[in-house]
Amino acid sequence: MTRVVIAPDSFKGTLGAAAAAEALAEGWRRVRPEDELLTVPLADGGEGTLEALGHDLPAGCWRSAPVTGPDGRAVDAAWLLLPDGTAVVEMARAAGLPLLERPDPLGATTRGLGQLLAAVAADPAVHRVMLTLGGSATTDGGTGALAALGARFLDADGAELPPGGGALSRLARVDLTGLTPPPAGGVRCLVDVTAPLLGPLGAAGQFGPQKGADPGQVTELDAGLARLADLLGGDREAPGAGAAGGTAYGFAVCWGAEFVSGAQAVAAAAGLDEALRGAALVVTGEGQFDAQSLRGKVVGDLVDRAAGAEVPVAVVAGRVVAAERLPVSRALSLTELAGSVAGAMAEPAHWLATAGEHLAREQSVST
Repeated sequence: MTRVVIAPDSFKGTLGAAAAAEALAEGWRRVRPEDELLTVPLADGGEGTLEALGHDLPAGCWRSAPVTGPDGRAVDAAWLLLPDGTAVVEMARAAGLPLLERPDPLGATTRGLGQLLAAVAADPAVHRVMLTLGGSATTDGGTGALAALGARFLDADGAELPPGGGALSRLARVDLTGLTPPPAGGVRCLVDVTAPLLGPLGAAGQFGPQKGADPGQVTELDAGLARLADLLGGDREAPGAGAAGGTAYGFAVCWGAEFVSGAQAVAAAAGLDEALRGAALVVTGEGQFDAQSLRGKVVGDLVDRAAGAEVPVAVVAGRVVAAERLPVSRALSLTELAGSVAGAMAEPAHWLATAGEHLAREQSVST
């Protein structure tokens, strides 16, 4: 019996990683039903990480807490408790851009994330936190979350600042005496960017426009984060400090969080290396496969792990660019299978299953 590992990232805008993996597996089974298929959906620490790990680790326990969303409206935010005592918290569930009715670059707050982390930290079963930081709506340096955990961010009159990164330019003092301590096992921030906190490639400069900030607001937000860094200290130049509007920086300084590659951490937690042992092929995928895919992203990390395990890699992507120069054995484009981008996006599960059939037939020929 041939073992095949199916381990895609999400196809953003169409299917999550778990649904993509199941579609590929469905197509493969139509051709080779006798094979052993292991579906291991992956993520890079952004949106979809919780869903992927929930699929990969079914012994995990789903929990939730009511929190304040990035615009002040109530949301119910899920989190996942793994059997080893790790709480996986996805920032996008509490402070994600899709939770906003309209962009609010100056006022969007991470307060809900702090409320969620307070509930997590109070759970006696939690030993450590894995905090995924992609998809945030905010640029407040994590101050909203830290305030919900007991920190105080005060203006010159001693009043607490209102929510959002736009208020940080008025920050005069930080009081951390009431801050809830992190779990005993520590906190890891899963990041998928290497941005520093400040400057044109930082939290506001690089990602502010994606959250609706105009040039003047980008300048205002960057100045506010600089003011926060002046008072908190810490390494504002650390790669990844600018993740999630500077939330990574805030938690590194105030909660001792370490930054780790989201793709690597999710793959390790999901047991990808163990799944690859003895496999004849690993099938991965994402929206667009090109040279950038190999630079710290899900597919790149998988290619490295598969090379170490001497397992060939097949990639299925919405679009494939320059596949002949990339270190994989096969690359299939859903756009080419469907005949158009619109066709591929209209029925992603169908075309992923079709790609699974193609790869299974090729496997039959090669064996």
